[in-house]
Amino acid sequence: MAILEQADIGLTPSAAARVAAIAARQGKPAILRLSVEGGGCSGFQYQFGLAEDAQDDDSVVETDGVRLVVDSVSLDLVRGASVDFVESLGGAAFRVTNPNAASGCGCGSSFSI
Repeated sequence: MAILEQADIGLTPSAAARVAAIAARQGKPAILRLSVEGGGCSGFQYQFGLAEDAQDDDSVVETDGVRLVVDSVSLDLVRGASVDFVESLGGAAFRVTNPNAASGCGCGSSFSI
């Protein structure tokens, strides 16, 4: 497990607060896993889920006591990105601002390189 700097990948305070609230309701640790999988409307899609713990090949960044874990393959695709939680008229969701993405879809859950 590697400890990352916020420059490698970031978790905003808003996202950390939302993860903490969800984890508390579900009685789980406040650990958000971000992974990238093939698919979606643009070629790659972000996947989020609560994790029990970090794995050996994971990289970890912490904000306000909440950990964001990213596997080594996904980290290559999201290095420099920031994970935020946004609420708007269209709903509430985790949003990734990824400087590596050449384009994305309207919903913000998939991207291409």
